[in-house]
Amino acid sequence: MSLPVSSTLDALLDCPPGLLDTTFDQLRTLLVVHETGSALRAARALGREQSSVQKQLDTLNRNSQALCGEVLTVRQGRGKDYLFTPTGETTVELARTTVANWLESIHWSRRRLGRMLTVGTTEFTLPIVSRAWAAVSEEFRQREVEFKVLHVRTKDLWSRLETKQVDLVCGSIVSTPEGDRRLKEYEVVEYARGQALLLTNLPDGELPDTPVRTSRLGGVPLVLPPAGLVADLLATWYGPAFRDRLTVVADIDDVHYGLSLLRSGFVRGCMIVTGSIGRGMAAQDDPGTVPLRAIALHDDLEPKAELMTGAFVRRADLERYGADHPLNRLWAAVREDVRTYTPLA
Repeated sequence: MSLPVSSTLDALLDCPPGLLDTTFDQLRTLLVVHETGSALRAARALGREQSSVQKQLDTLNRNSQALCGEVLTVRQGRGKDYLFTPTGETTVELARTTVANWLESIHWSRRRLGRMLTVGTTEFTLPIVSRAWAAVSEEFRQREVEFKVLHVRTKDLWSRLETKQVDLVCGSIVSTPEGDRRLKEYEVVEYARGQALLLTNLPDGELPDTPVRTSRLGGVPLVLPPAGLVADLLATWYGPAFRDRLTVVADIDDVHYGLSLLRSGFVRGCMIVTGSIGRGMAAQDDPGTVPLRAIALHDDLEPKAELMTGAFVRRADLERYGADHPLNRLWAAVREDVRTYTPLA
């Protein structure tokens, strides 16, 4: 229940001096001390003198003592982390929420006014953004648009969009005939669509070059990531518990590590990769490494699944802003790029 206007005004005018003297800089320092554990480590993180950080903590403790009857932090001795009191922990959470809300509001306003644009891209779809950016970079420079690029892993593609950490993202998703319900809220520029490949260091005597049926992947030694594009693909074919139905010889968090494992020969097996990665790695001829072969996959499971590479943006954002807004200008450049550029394999 909200207070009457007069009561709200009275409360604002009656704020205690200790509260009014608290600054965002002090709150940030408190948060950094909470994260790092000490004034010294916080000072290093902030690029300040330890005495400056300690002075801010002393001020916050003094104000908290006057306002609440309890300090925020207690020094536990040389080399030991600060102890945060119950009031201190509550204040930290309030400060974290306050700073986050202000930053979110500032970022939203900058986006709305066309002063800032954040684009996410996976490593392998970076060329899409690069080419589109080249078409609008001079315009953005003249308009003083702050342009940021964020590295996004495939497994985080949707969450980055849904939480509005990025305005536009380029990456790959698993596509089925039924489609992805999440796409209903997004505009999509499709760059490429195709089947995954099986990249292997096994000799053809163990694994012939003939296409491998997706229903037979359980009999192939696989190098698998815990999440991401390949995991989504296997979950489409084998269900959420796909690992229980497959032969996993190595777990990886990064495609490069998986490729290194295969090329070193330390692990004998296969990786499911995109067509461009598979063909590219199979074409490499390095005498110091184990040769790799790319083998086609024959999808004989339901639902049928393909890999689709493209750019994604929230439809509501495009409709909310005018045609000259940086997001719409960049999106137009992406659409023009796919019209004129040879799609990714």
